[in-house]
Amino acid sequence: MMNNMQQIFKQAQKLQEKLEKTQKELEAKEVIGTSGAGLVNITMTLNGVVKSVKIDKTIINSDESEILEDLVVAAFNDTKSKADKMIAEEMGEASGGIDLSQFKGLI
Repeated sequence: MMNNMQQIFKQAQKLQEKLEKTQKELEAKEVIGTSGAGLVNITMTLNGVVKSVKIDKTIINSDESEILEDLVVAAFNDTKSKADKMIAEEMGEASGGIDLSQFKGLI
């Protein structure tokens, strides 16, 4: 019985190490979200740091600033969605398919 517990703890420790490694790798990765058929692009790290916002000069017009604002919001939301998906996929692979959503904030 004690031997089984030791094996479980060893496996849990290996899983934790693998998840920590994956988290560090994810922090270095970036995703790009777009809107307006590529007129607005936002580059963001997977931990939510926006690295750049690129706006095509053809849509910069002070009379249509609301459209530009909407496109920036849409591009950011696209970026965030892609980042969340990539994190879920990579953490799922690292955890061997274990659903880690119940541990959100702990890992």
